[in-house]
Amino acid sequence: MIRRALSILLVLAFLLPATPAVAQRRARSRPVDAAAISLTPYRDASARLIGAALADRFAWRRLAELTDLAGHRLSGSAGLERAIAWAVDRMTRDGLEQVHTEKVMVPRWVRGQERADVVEPAPHRLAMLGLGDSIGTPPEGITAEVIIVSGFGQLEARSPSVRGKIVLFNVPFESYEDTVTVRFGGPSRAARHGAVGVLVRSVAPNGTRLPHTGMLQYSDDAPPIPAAAIASEDADLLQRMSDRGDRIVVRLQMEAHMDGEVESANVVGELRGREKPDEVIVIGGHLDSWDVGAGAQDDGGGCIATWEALRLMKALGLRPRRTVRVVLFTNEENGNRGGLAYRDAHRAELANHVAMLESDSGVFRPIGFGFSGSARARATVTAIATLLDGIGATSISSVGGGADIGPSVEVARIPALSLDVEGPYFSYHHTEADTVDKVDPQELARCVAAVAVMTYVLAELPHRLGE
Repeated sequence: MIRRALSILLVLAFLLPATPAVAQRRARSRPVDAAAISLTPYRDASARLIGAALADRFAWRRLAELTDLAGHRLSGSAGLERAIAWAVDRMTRDGLEQVHTEKVMVPRWVRGQERADVVEPAPHRLAMLGLGDSIGTPPEGITAEVIIVSGFGQLEARSPSVRGKIVLFNVPFESYEDTVTVRFGGPSRAARHGAVGVLVRSVAPNGTRLPHTGMLQYSDDAPPIPAAAIASEDADLLQRMSDRGDRIVVRLQMEAHMDGEVESANVVGELRGREKPDEVIVIGGHLDSWDVGAGAQDDGGGCIATWEALRLMKALGLRPRRTVRVVLFTNEENGNRGGLAYRDAHRAELANHVAMLESDSGVFRPIGFGFSGSARARATVTAIATLLDGIGATSISSVGGGADIGPSVEVARIPALSLDVEGPYFSYHHTEADTVDKVDPQELARCVAAVAVMTYVLAELPHRLGE
């Protein structure tokens, strides 16, 4: 509470007007401090944007339309191509400008039929999902003894016992960042010791016996082996068997395979700036999803929240000084080709990107934004966030950005934001349960309001963010 109070006092100090003499000294010594600029010119527009966002369930209905018509949207799938065509059509109907697609070549991974069964000591069907980009098994599957390890350290320690076995990484979920490395790199780590397959305890909180898929990455120095996630409850089942001294044998069957590359696209729409159209604020999320559920929280909601922010500016006649561009990126889940393609296609203009904002943590209750940039720019963003006090989205955390905007941000040192939310994102993400009923219409509306206000003010400021 003390730290928060000090932060508020600092922001207020930036906002208080200086005496004429002090103001003259400041003007001579350095440029006008971004955070010292009064927010008064933006209060009315911010109130209008918040009011319009909260007025009805338009954003939720649009998200429901996306997920109902396109379903899950893995790169290279018919569902993703339906979603791209639908987004172009709806953006055009919204009256957005420069609506178009930008070609992206993406990998096409096909899951096929799959299952995992305990053969010994007693038959059990395991709740499983193959990991994205995994290879498959032979048609008859792989039947092998299971060895359970608690992480990479124990894998190394038990190396002589791994050859010819299926390794189960039974690593309890603490945070996504701490645990996802096991899913991502575990198959190749196990293969170096002679494992024939890998099972990974789902990278998610316990509960509801849901397996969570996600991408793996094979290393060049190890043979690829089939890999799947199993529900936490089933990982616990196998652990109990092992603790009793039982010999555990599992049959893993997966038809998974890569099917080359196919053409996909990023979807782009704009509201051109009235004074500085060449200076751009980019907002967006990724339109692709895993091939389970309907990608409502990951990341259909992020796409709709950012797109809706721009639609509301257009509908309310709020055309800011700078261009606001919404990008619905493709292939974030298993390649990030959309983010890389945007960087390459727009490399010549990245120096004129004033800020980039990504929403890819779900659309639960917004609490503010993550931010990466200069201290001067942070002071501005912190001040703008006070306009969101009415919806409780004033927090500015220490790191902002995202996978899709990351390539551009890194190359051009662009200030980066991410929408911060509070909610059980990892309970649904990458599962069959990621459907639109898990999205609260009012929470989504608040996300729209937060993105709309932050984006509009950044685009409307008389000076460029950080200057």
